[in-house]
Formats: sequence, structure tokens, C-alpha cells
Amino acid sequence: MFSRGIWRGDVGAQERLDQVNVFPTARLLSRPHSLRYARFQDIAVCEKVLGVRWMSAAAEHLRDEVGTVNATKKGGMANEKKGTRSQVVLSGAIAGLVSRFCIAPLDVLKIRLQLQYHSLSDPLSQRLQKTPAGVAVVARDIIRHEGITGFWKGNIPAEGLYLSYGAVQFLAYRSTTQLIETLAEDRNTKVPGMVKSFIAGAVAGTAATTATYPLDLLRTRFAAQGTERVYEGLVASVREITRNEGYTGFFRGLTAGIGQIVPYMGLFFASYESLKVPLADAQLPFGSGDAVAGVTASVLSKSAVFPLDTVRKRLQVQGPTRTKFVGGTRMPVYDRGIWSTITTIVRMEGWKGLYRGLGVSLIKAAPASAVTMWTYERALKALRTLDDKAGELVVK
Repeated sequence: MFSRGIWRGDVGAQERLDQVNVFPTARLLSRPHSLRYARFQDIAVCEKVLGVRWMSAAAEHLRDEVGTVNATKKGGMANEKKGTRSQVVLSGAIAGLVSRFCIAPLDVLKIRLQLQYHSLSDPLSQRLQKTPAGVAVVARDIIRHEGITGFWKGNIPAEGLYLSYGAVQFLAYRSTTQLIETLAEDRNTKVPGMVKSFIAGAVAGTAATTATYPLDLLRTRFAAQGTERVYEGLVASVREITRNEGYTGFFRGLTAGIGQIVPYMGLFFASYESLKVPLADAQLPFGSGDAVAGVTASVLSKSAVFPLDTVRKRLQVQGPTRTKFVGGTRMPVYDRGIWSTITTIVRMEGWKGLYRGLGVSLIKAAPASAVTMWTYERALKALRTLDDKAGELVVK
């Protein structure tokens, strides 16, 4: 298959490869089903020793299997560390599941706080409650009226959301990064790391948000249920929303969601990638550099876009069942888009209304991002190790 006839008994070629100790890899390359176990640096050495460039069907298979564009040009070490497509998807899903379970109580608290309506001019609001309820009051009410399990309301759609979101997000981020690198190399230009991370993060956030938005809406509505159950279960909620609001009902607030997630994910990944390397060099205990980078990046990006998150939550509970959710009996109808919702909140509740729940959100975002990025990096490393061990068994 290759021009130098290595697979046709070219003893000289085999000897040259043996001298640089890469013939096991060469044997693997002769079997397309085992290409995933070939080491990129060995491929580069083989090319150099034999004086050929392996742009054959097998090399194309290798490129597609491992998801790298420049394996034969640069040895592909950077992309090898990023893992295969399947490894990235599985690692992202694992990270999403673990993170969601850990931060579910904080997520419910944040949503309840964001949906509180407290008008500065409405006498009824002032008479019923001088100031909006704080975290401790909301938490106490949940425990008193709904029990400890109330902190995990909406956890089933939320687990599906985080699993799907994590998988789509990390795959889109990786694919976009590789595309940018390829386009830059083809044009002999260099894209700054911060710019590359911002663009890839924005694309990843948009793709993941759009793909999983119905689950996000269901998560919000279940978390906003108080003692009165609006929906009997997940299947019943899907059926009722479809019947009463149509399929577009599952995408209420999507524009605000994308408007929030694009700058959020762009800022998050740009900050994370910038901090990850120096923190790794610092050799923090327990390999916590990824977690620290995730926490810092999350706090910075979440603070910048939080008002749009509040708008998204308010829009998600609109519709025929609006008054049945926590705080819905006195909440205005928001039906004219993002800007109208923002101006209504500011006029009725002041600027603080846009930032209600920010403290809990930051408390939630910090451990969520830390757990997500730490779990993702560890899961990806474990999957690569398993793949390498499987490759060694094939060689033997």
C-alpha cells in the first residue's frame, strides 16, 4: 500500500525502522483496524526514516479515527493529548453527570431566587415582604415544605441536560479548535490562543445550548415547582407543554440563552486555557490546577453575563402555567423579548432584580466548573490510558 513497499517484504525498510525502534507501530499501521493505537511521534519518525509521506487510505483512516488534521505533519502530539472524538464525548458526559449531582441543591436555590418577584412600587410586595427572601430563608422553606429531596427537583431532566450538554460542548470545542488551527496553518497565519479559545468556546456553548434547550426548560420548570405540582412527571410535562404551547414552548427564552452563553463560554474557555498551563506548572496538590482554573474562569464569566441568565429563567416559566410556579402569582407577563424583559425588571425591581441569585450562582458555578473540568481531564486521561493499554496488548 505504501510506496516504499514496506508491506511487501522490503527488508531494508524494515531494518531502518527497527533501528529507531518503531517497527511495532509500523506493523500496527499495516492493519487499519488497529490504527488508533499507533503513536503519532512514531509515524513522524517512520516518515523521516523512509523518506515518504503516508497520505494513503490508512493515513486518512488514522486522521478520521483520532480526529487530528496534522498528525503526519507535526507528530500530532497536541491532538493526541486532546483524545479521540469518542473519548471526548464520553469524558464530557461523565463530567456533566458528576457535576450536576453535586451542585443540584445550589441550582434549585438559584432558580428560586431568580424567579422571586419583588416590586419596588407595588404596595402588595412591600406589605407581604419588605425585602426579597435570602438564601437561608429559601433553603429553610424548601426543607420545611418539600423535604430534603426538594433540592433535587428537576434532577432527571437536569441529568439528561448535563450529560448531553457536556458531551456536545467538549466535542464542539475540540472540533472548532482543530478547524481554526487547520485554517490558520493553511493560510500561514497564527491565531492568538485567547482568540482561538474564545471562538471555540462560543461555538461550543451555542451548539450545546441549542441542542439541549428543551431539557434546560424542563429543569427550570420542575425546580420552580413548590408544594403544588404543576407536572406529574417528565413524560406528562412533555405532553402538556406540547399540547398547550406547541413545540415552540420548549424553546422559550432560547434567544436570551444563546445571548448569554456565547460570551459566557467564550470568556470561560479563554480564561481557562490561559490559566491552565501556568497552574499546571505550579504543581498544585492533588492535580488541582484544572479545578482552580475552572473556578476562576467560571466566576469571571458568570458575573459578566448573569442578567441574561435571569431573563432566560423568567422567560422559561412563561405560558399557561406561569402562575402555578413559585412567585408566579405576582410576576408580570414577559412576552415581548429580551430587551422588554430587562426594562420591565429594572423599572419594577431596580437593577438588583437582574442580579438576584448571583451570590448563589457564583457559589454554584465555582464548584460546578471545578468538578466538571477536573472530572473531564481525569476521565479523558483514564480513557487514553485504557486505549494505550489495549494497543500494547494488540502489539504483543
